[in-house]
Amino acid sequence: MGVFYYIERYFMTAYLASMVFVVLAEMGDKTQLLAMAFASRYRWQTVMWGVFFATLLNHLLAVLLGSYLTKVFPIDYIQIAASASFILFGLWTLHGDRLDNEDRRFNFSPFWTVAIAFFLAEMGDKTQLATIALATKYENIMGIWFGTTTGMLIADAIGIIFGIVLCKNIPEKAIKWFAAIVFIAFGIIGIYDSLY
Repeated sequence: MGVFYYIERYFMTAYLASMVFVVLAEMGDKTQLLAMAFASRYRWQTVMWGVFFATLLNHLLAVLLGSYLTKVFPIDYIQIAASASFILFGLWTLHGDRLDNEDRRFNFSPFWTVAIAFFLAEMGDKTQLATIALATKYENIMGIWFGTTTGMLIADAIGIIFGIVLCKNIPEKAIKWFAAIVFIAFGIIGIYDSLY
């Protein structure tokens, strides 16, 4: 029962929460726009492998930082800060991102061009910051790392499918509002739970 209980209780909770939050955070985000731009020039499989590689490395760094913060600062303060950050992520989601020629910056092989561009685009991005916040909340490195990586792949696959393959209009405004409301609600609930 010990191993299965741990997997069910801690890993799956962290994994699923991380996956959902990253999918929401990525809707209309710069890296999703990068996926669309790269998919118009390279094979979609190359784009997804580049995203996967960059996300694994970038989000591992974010999870390790979040895990480290819980050992240095009192957990109550970290939980309040993490919850407040989710409110900021919600507001940031409403603001939206732009793609400033980041898909044209590098000229390596297609895989390395995608991987390097994604890794750099994620540095300091709301998805990376959300990964840090999630790591402080759930304290499960593997669950958060795999969950945020899966969420990134899902969100960018959605971007590629809807933006390139199907050439359909995505109701971007509705998606951004939905994602923002979920983030803000999660932040408010987290602050309330931390204070009371």
